[in-house]
Amino acid sequence: MAIVTGSCRFGLWHVHVAWQDDLVYRVRFARAGIAGPVPEAILRYCAGRREDLSSLRSIATEGESTFAAIYRAVRAIPCGETATYGEIARRVGTAPRAVGSAMARNPTPIVVPCHRVVAKTGIGGFSPDPAIKEALLAMERREKGRG
Repeated sequence: MAIVTGSCRFGLWHVHVAWQDDLVYRVRFARAGIAGPVPEAILRYCAGRREDLSSLRSIATEGESTFAAIYRAVRAIPCGETATYGEIARRVGTAPRAVGSAMARNPTPIVVPCHRVVAKTGIGGFSPDPAIKEALLAMERREKGRG
């Protein structure tokens, strides 16, 4: 089967997804949508429903690199909760800057929920817009409160 691409909405943004079966290759936020399907779990999540994305695999978590270990640690952060760059660094045995670099290069945000990694003194960055990170965290807190 070939890699499939499509998008769905999250607020004012479109979430573009490149995927095949349960393996996600790329997720990005854009102002314009693209035609095509996205995994049902991502559709439900972006619609604000309580959704466990652990059924999806990410290309980012495969292998034994430091970044892959960081991405696996980030996937372990429960929905509705956060961890700091320093906490993830301690779990993996690396530096907070390495965690920041991994988050900036995360090819599959949402599947590897880098929005759950925050700075010790604030929310931290998120590309293309920190407001997306704030919206994702707010949505997850609301859903956690309903659970």
